[in-house]
Amino acid sequence: MKPLTVLLLLTTLPCLSVFAQEPAPEWPVLKPAANASPLPGTEKLTEKGDLSHQLVLANDAFLDQQLAAAEGTRDALWKIGTYQAEDRRTELAKLLGMDRDARSESVRFEYYSVQKAQKAVAEGLVIYQVRWEAIDGIHGEGLLLEPEGKDHLILADVIAIPDADQTPEEIAGLTEGDSDTSPYALLLAQSGCRVLVPMLINRNENTYKMTNREWLHRPAFILGRHLLGYELHKVLAGVDGLIATQGKAKDRPLGVIGWGEGGLLALYAGALDTRIEGTGVCGYFGPRERLWSEPAEHNIHGLLSTFGDAEIASLVAPRPLVIESGVYPNFVFRPDEKGEPEIIEVHSQPNGKPGRFSVPSPEGVTHELERLQQIAGVDANLTAITSEQAVGTSALETFTRGLGIEPGNRLKTPIAFKKVYDDPEGLDHIAQRHADQMTEIDRFNQRALIQSHQDRQTFFKDLKTDNLDAFAESIESYRDIFRTEVIGDFEIERVPYNPRSRKYQEGPKTISYEVVLDVLPGVFAYGILTLPKDLDLAAGEKRPVVVCQHGLEGTPQDVIGEAKHNAYSAFATRLAEQGFITFAPQNGYKYFDRFRLQQFKSQSIGKTLFSIIIPQHQQITDWLAAQSFVDPERIAFYGLSYGGKSAMRIPPLVDRYCLSICSADFNEWVWKNAATDPKSLRYSYANKGEYEIFEWNLGGTFNYAEMAALICPRPFMVERGHFDGVGSDESVAYEFAKARNLYAAKLGIGDLCEIEWFPGPHMINGVGTYAFLHKHLNWPGP
Repeated sequence: MKPLTVLLLLTTLPCLSVFAQEPAPEWPVLKPAANASPLPGTEKLTEKGDLSHQLVLANDAFLDQQLAAAEGTRDALWKIGTYQAEDRRTELAKLLGMDRDARSESVRFEYYSVQKAQKAVAEGLVIYQVRWEAIDGIHGEGLLLEPEGKDHLILADVIAIPDADQTPEEIAGLTEGDSDTSPYALLLAQSGCRVLVPMLINRNENTYKMTNREWLHRPAFILGRHLLGYELHKVLAGVDGLIATQGKAKDRPLGVIGWGEGGLLALYAGALDTRIEGTGVCGYFGPRERLWSEPAEHNIHGLLSTFGDAEIASLVAPRPLVIESGVYPNFVFRPDEKGEPEIIEVHSQPNGKPGRFSVPSPEGVTHELERLQQIAGVDANLTAITSEQAVGTSALETFTRGLGIEPGNRLKTPIAFKKVYDDPEGLDHIAQRHADQMTEIDRFNQRALIQSHQDRQTFFKDLKTDNLDAFAESIESYRDIFRTEVIGDFEIERVPYNPRSRKYQEGPKTISYEVVLDVLPGVFAYGILTLPKDLDLAAGEKRPVVVCQHGLEGTPQDVIGEAKHNAYSAFATRLAEQGFITFAPQNGYKYFDRFRLQQFKSQSIGKTLFSIIIPQHQQITDWLAAQSFVDPERIAFYGLSYGGKSAMRIPPLVDRYCLSICSADFNEWVWKNAATDPKSLRYSYANKGEYEIFEWNLGGTFNYAEMAALICPRPFMVERGHFDGVGSDESVAYEFAKARNLYAAKLGIGDLCEIEWFPGPHMINGVGTYAFLHKHLNWPGP
């Protein structure tokens, strides 16, 4: 071989060796720690297994304890002589969102054209198709059964409410085949009653894999309204219409009766409106502590803090109340192999909430009846019936006697009508009627969405922005509302930290510890503390901390290393490599249905998931602030996705957070929850699987700009990727402009409020935000 050839080979080999090496990974290379010794000042952590799962289960057990205690709390609120029934009626109507929209002042029944009006006639009885206005833009629609002829006087007016999966025609005796109930609207009409039968939205599953009722409930809920509230407006407007059309018979008694969903509405209507002189509740009465396991549209925020079925029924007293138990709608959405609502812990495709129409045990019904007797005392005018037939003869006879009617045999055998809906035209009409009612409510929700911007402006009218002192003073009343009415506060004293830790991982520049802290009885916090290796724990140096929050279904491990690096960019470790201390907490939004149903447990007693998460962060930040190596004035929050949701909800109520960064979540949040137009559905939660995401009445109180006002005057930043599917650039910019206006234009502190746009997806970009942290935490850049 020639010398030149040898030289070339010798000089080329090192290069070949370099090119043959694997490229360095983008994520930090972290290895298990050499030992599991604890952080100084803590006990050794010995818990085994998946701590994130244990945390979620502990949250669940805590909520079950709070639900079990709710009945005792209500007992104290309902002692005889300690409350005014009218105040409780007002409170119940507010929980249902019925205070938001005025009922129509002059209600008249609108009969269909003559050709379609008279759908069935028998001797002495006629049935009409009718509609009536309930609130502006929403109508009731159904059947009106009238005794007819000089020998058939109307003795009472009744609203008979079917279950959601029944049509008015079914309880009017106009359909063939078996029915879940007697044709009780028809039987009441035979007994001399004029009977109005409203239709309800059914529980059919739609194309978005949820029921029709949940589809309408979701936007209504965040806008401070409720599907049950809309349907009660229809029922009570029906009361208005019946009274307005009584003619000279102004003293004619009026009652409401229903089964299943109709029983629920009858109970609530009888409680709310004292013009209703008799109430029949069939297939719906019992303990309500498992409200969270019922269909989504039964979720009434804060109901169980004040009302169970017994408390609501007590508002009917001293008017007659009939409660029939024994037969209930057989409805389960997303059933498991045992027929119970399924609880899936891994990410799955279903969009709708699992739920079952409540079927209480006989013992449960008896217990709730006893509570009703205790609350109502001598005023209770109650008849409790157990029946093997829904809306059976005994219940109907007792109900009509309460209205002053002696029914005789007319409640036992329905007259025979021609079944007018055997023909396609009749069936088409039923389907079109339901579609029209769906469209009306959806349209009303979208109109309320547009109106919500003005509602929030009115809500925030007392905020002072003349100067920072006036702002700081006036914002506190809004912070209190946010804490108590939006997030919910258990107001339980936190327990001692009892800190446990163990070394977890090491990198070239960092070392991390798993940390567990006790928070509330049975509730703990868990996270990963990452320390720069150049931090001398014994030297007394105090450094800033960045709390790095994972997103949906995440864990602390996701934000520190290789796991899910494409989204999180290992930002908890990267920031520690730049000299910050970081802490990555486990938040409770993990394990799919398990945590989502916790939102419903929480909301039933006026709380939310964040009612537990916030005390966990208060404990974490207090513990961090107590560490000798932490500057307690420089603890920042930075979260991605659901962690971005956390960035908008936690720092307003955890004052140790000196700044907040919302990444991959900031939005026109109310629009993102409530919009149902085809273009918006690309981004909206209205048709997605996050069925827990909807928070009561944010539309009337706090959008993201208003939450940012609760963070102000602390530094606030948004990190936004142009290709992030959580929303459009326009919606993000629209909402951020309002926050920026407060900081820059009104308060003159524009340097504390920033947004970074970058050409990327749903991820931590770590450029502008890192500079923001270095600037406001007063830490030198890399």
